[in-house]
Amino acid sequence: MPAGRTVGSPAAPHGRQWWPLLAALGLALLWCLGLLLVRWRLTSHLRYTFLVWNLFLAAVPLGFAFWLAHVRQRMVGAGLLAGWLLFFPNAPYVLTDFIHLSPYGRAPLWFDVLLLTSFALAALWLGLVSLHLVHEWVERRFSPLVGWGVVLLSCPLAGFGVYLGRFGRWNSWDVLHRPVALLADVVAQLTTPEDAVRVGAVTLGFGGLLVVAYLIWWVHSAGRQWAAPSVPPSP
Repeated sequence: MPAGRTVGSPAAPHGRQWWPLLAALGLALLWCLGLLLVRWRLTSHLRYTFLVWNLFLAAVPLGFAFWLAHVRQRMVGAGLLAGWLLFFPNAPYVLTDFIHLSPYGRAPLWFDVLLLTSFALAALWLGLVSLHLVHEWVERRFSPLVGWGVVLLSCPLAGFGVYLGRFGRWNSWDVLHRPVALLADVVAQLTTPEDAVRVGAVTLGFGGLLVVAYLIWWVHSAGRQWAAPSVPPSP
């Protein structure tokens, strides 16, 4: 791997190269909030305002990841990495908010689909950016193999977190606030055959989706550094 190049990314974790990405991210957030405002004006109803909170939770791991990108000490980094992993499932969790979609809502169905899709894609994007930063940090501090190991482990763990959030109604902070109750619920569901099948399906489903989405993200980022083949001049 050439010096100064990590994870095939053209952008350092700090500096001007990240500003276009952050500006695009800000535009995406404004788009989501604008759609929510339009729906409120059309229906005078605040049905989907919970999406704002869910999107905020999806942004938390990006904050941890940006902080991690500027840390050199491994012990401090390990703490930030744990915090990132704790909140990372909130990014793909927003995809499950489609469960609230109803053809009998006050707004046109197509508009609610647009609204939910916008929030879901913005949340997933937040998650992919944070995963990319974590991948870079681990690769720099350890090795490319360890970096990809963290990626491939984090995705199914996030899928399991999606299950706990959607079906168990647990929150990220319950790991610290109610760890005994959370652990008891996890054990109960894993030891119940019907629940265990659903746990495995949701974990693998959303974990696989994250792996595929991140691979597309990574290949696109790495592709920016690939040199185009030279074309011989015309005679």
